[in-house]
Parts: sequence; C-alpha cells; structure tokens
Amino acid sequence: MKRAPRVIALLLALVTAALLPSWWCGRDAEAWLDADPATQARLADALIAFEAEDDRTRASLTPAANRFAGEWALVTHQMAALGLAQLCLARPPDCARYVPTITAAAVKSFLPEMRDFGTHGWSEDVLATLEGSHGHAYFGYPALAVSMARVLDPAFPQEIAAQHDAVIAAFERRLLASPTGLIETYPNESYPTDVASVAAAIAVHGRINGADHRKVIAHWAERVRSAQIDPASGLTIQRMGARDGKPHDAPRGSGTGLAAYFAGFADRPTAELLTAGLRRQQASFLGFGGIREYAPGHSGKGDVDSGPVLLGISVSATGFALAPLRALGHRDDFTRIYRTTALFGVPFEGGASARFLTGGAIGNALLLALLTSGPELAP
Repeated sequence: MKRAPRVIALLLALVTAALLPSWWCGRDAEAWLDADPATQARLADALIAFEAEDDRTRASLTPAANRFAGEWALVTHQMAALGLAQLCLARPPDCARYVPTITAAAVKSFLPEMRDFGTHGWSEDVLATLEGSHGHAYFGYPALAVSMARVLDPAFPQEIAAQHDAVIAAFERRLLASPTGLIETYPNESYPTDVASVAAAIAVHGRINGADHRKVIAHWAERVRSAQIDPASGLTIQRMGARDGKPHDAPRGSGTGLAAYFAGFADRPTAELLTAGLRRQQASFLGFGGIREYAPGHSGKGDVDSGPVLLGISVSATGFALAPLRALGHRDDFTRIYRTTALFGVPFEGGASARFLTGGAIGNALLLALLTSGPELAP
C-alpha cells in the first residue's frame, strides 16, 4: 500500500511528460484556425518589416552583388505576397495596410534576377520567349503573386500588368496544347506542383477583369486526375515527362502538399482530391502529426523539395499540408501538424511582431501563406 502514492505519482509524471509537449506546441493552433487577428498580424508585421528592409538593401546593391536573389528569393517574395493577400481577402478593412507590401513583393518576384535560375536552365528569358512553346512553369509562382496583387490593388503598375497579361496568355496556350496537362519547368522535366501554380495564376487572373479561363482550368484539372496522380496513394508524381506523362520520380508528399494549396486557387475539387491523398500519408505520435514523403512501395532520401526526411516524415510535406488542411476545414489534422511545425519552427514573439526562428525569411513567408490559407479558395 505504501507504494501506491509513488506509483500514482509516477503515472502522473508520465502522463504529463506525454501530454505537455503537444499542448505547449499546439497552444496557438486554434488561433490560426480561427483567424485570430492579433496572431495573424504579428507574423504579418514581421514580413512587412522584412520586405521594407529588403527594399533598402536592394537599393544599395547591383543585381550581381545582391545577396538575396534567385529561386529562394522568388519564393520568399511570392509567399509573402500571398499570405498578406489572404489576410486582405479575409478582412477587407486591413487592405489599406497590406496592399502596398503585397504589390511591392509581387513586383520584386518579377525582377530578372529572381528568374536567373530559369533563364540559365533554358538559355532564354521567359519574358522574351512568350510566343514559344517552352513551358517555363516555374514562372507560375511570381505570376500567381502578381495575379493576387492585381485583384487587390487597382493602382498596380501598368508595365508589369501588361507583362503579366502576356504571361497568362502564353501559359493558357501552352496548357491547352498539352495532352498531359503538363508544361515543363526545365527542358524535358515537368513538376505537377509547378503546373498547379500556373493553373492558380491563370484562375486568379480571371478575377481581375472577368476573363473566362474555365476551359483551360477544366483541361488542367481533368489531366491532374487522369495523368498526374498515383491512383494507389492519391499523391502526385513529383516529376514527369511533359509530353509522354511518364513518371521520372515517385509519388511524394511534398509536391502533393504544395500542389493542393495551389489547386485551391483554381479548382476546389482538385484541391480536395489532393488533400485526401495527403491525409492518408499522415502519421501521428503523442499528438504530433507528420506527412510521409514517399507513397507506400516507394522510398528515397531527402532533397531540396522534401527537406530533411526523418523516419519517413518530410519536413516540407508536413509544413505544406497546413494550407489545404486549414482551407478545407480539417481542424484535428491541422492541429496535429501545427504542433510539429511549432516544435521545429520555434515560434518567437518580440515586440509587436512574431516569427518562426527556423527557416529565416523564406520560412516565415511560407508559414504566413500556409497558416492563413482559405480566403483564396476558388468557388
């Protein structure tokens, strides 16, 4: 009998040790799910400050000396624009505060140095070859940012708007001509995730002036279902041949998670289908959730797309899943995934703003977009 209090104390300690970390890491999940204005604004303020500092730094550097140029910079500015735009859509009275930064970030994503990696890969500049047939699908990322900025900013710079209209027309023509619903990111390589960003850019472009893009979006969505998804797992193939649709990689969670987010801008049923596959990849332990990178029957190492893969769980797939889970109302799944994101992302509040310490500017831009997803959803 004397041992009973010790046994009870030990059991309580074990239960606390098991439950406390998940509670602590998930304490902000409900605030993000319910669009708490203060929680969202603190991370938004950190991105607004970053973009302002980037403007000051950029003005003092030549493009060749710019320490912050290329693919990572493009994604950072694009995601900052998308996250702030989603806040603007959710609370229109806040638009006056966010729109200047949305436009500035979107315009920066169109700068030549942001697409140098694509220009090098193709030996041609995407904006100089719009009449051609080469895909340049990576340019869907900045095109989507500009689409969202133009929806919200009636004073968007006309020169960039004209370039953007021409890009959308080229993408639409290329997608409609593709029997697989794919266009290349690099020569002979197509990434369904990048093509999803192209579809998103086209769809949102229609909200600017009422242009009818339904034919190309329907064509893309049907080809996603019939040619780009692995039927056994529900995940998208990471890399494919644009012309023959043959897989060049496995069905993977990282590509599917980001594709599901982009699909939400263009076609809700496609987003729901991709999210269903993603949810089947979820693993959980003591209240923490993660997304497996590789579909059953496939394996591989981590790479630039997946981030580190630990015990089969992908850092990128887990983070990307936040967006479609929130947008489509999967609250319990979102909460489990958020706990893991907070555990490794290390949220920190300082002064009036907040940020995630792991991942730097690109991590904060991504998380703002992923954690505020929902208002952008296509009808």
